[in-house]
Amino acid sequence: MKIAVFHNFLDNIGGAEIVALTFAKELNADLYTTNIDYEKIKKMGFENVKIFSIGKVPINAPFRQQIAFYKFRKLNLRNKYNYYIIAGDWAMSGCVNNKPNLWYIHSPLNELWEFRDYIRNNIVDRSKRPIYDLWVLYNRYLNKKYIKHAEKLVCNSENTKNRVKKYLKREDVVVINPPVKSTEYKNSKSKGYWLSVNRLFKNKRIDIQIEAFKKLKKEKLIIIGSYEKSNHFKKHFYHLIKNKPKNVEIKSWVDFEGLKKLYANCKGFITTAKDEDFGMTVVEAMASGKPVIAPDEGGYKESLIHNKTGILIKDINSNKLVEAIKEINKKLKISPNRYVKICQKQASKFDTKIFIKKIKEEIKR
Repeated sequence: MKIAVFHNFLDNIGGAEIVALTFAKELNADLYTTNIDYEKIKKMGFENVKIFSIGKVPINAPFRQQIAFYKFRKLNLRNKYNYYIIAGDWAMSGCVNNKPNLWYIHSPLNELWEFRDYIRNNIVDRSKRPIYDLWVLYNRYLNKKYIKHAEKLVCNSENTKNRVKKYLKREDVVVINPPVKSTEYKNSKSKGYWLSVNRLFKNKRIDIQIEAFKKLKKEKLIIIGSYEKSNHFKKHFYHLIKNKPKNVEIKSWVDFEGLKKLYANCKGFITTAKDEDFGMTVVEAMASGKPVIAPDEGGYKESLIHNKTGILIKDINSNKLVEAIKEINKKLKISPNRYVKICQKQASKFDTKIFIKKIKEEIKR
């Protein structure tokens, strides 16, 4: 079976991009996108994936999303492939001309739905909010229109499934959690630092981590955070750099081998993302046998086991994060390896082999 995979952008490699690349690699599929960073893709272990660009898009939002949406709407490969997997949310318009298809949903376009108010009130300039409102209304209309052409819906979590039901009124949704190569991550002795891996977006709430480590001067935090080159993301990146204390280090990006070493040698993993769709990084940390501290929100409630693989914090803030770090420290001091086996066992539930097997079953159906 010849399969094509659609993903909106491949110039900033995060969890969603890893999923799209995994689809292409494991299913021997061709991957169609817009902007491509071949060097980063190669360094993440996907050098042999066949990738095609349907044309470049701008760096800055909302033109970036809008033009990608338009390009995939016009893309027609109907007679070239037997099956189409839409693995990027702003590529979902590609389901109109390309069937039979499956939309693997990371989020039902959060900019338009779940995070609309948060983005409007915290990111968009006050003077531009009326324009943003019109943009949202127009694209909500398109999203609802195009989803009628999505033949099979698969979500990355129950959290995302609930959003699809709420906003797009589709009940025929299957949940298949995203893949992590769990056996490739190893556990090593802690080198005494905490680790955080996330895109440097405002909804990841990195400020909470920075404020916590201002109060924990004897602790060290390494933040691995890629960010898009648009003006807004650059501004937030420089804000974080300016605000961080000396015991917090921010690295913009590392390759797969470097990332595995950082996971292996950290004391524990921290994330503060707001209502995360699923959250692959916490599974990567658990695959490395490390405890995780996360908000008691969104997909984290599906992947973590409170007080066994780490700590889930309700209404997270810097003070609560400090207390959680101290609690983990106490447990590790008594038993340094107490989290290793249970974390790795939990992570194995999300292995790539399980993911691909389930996806193949959905395609056959």
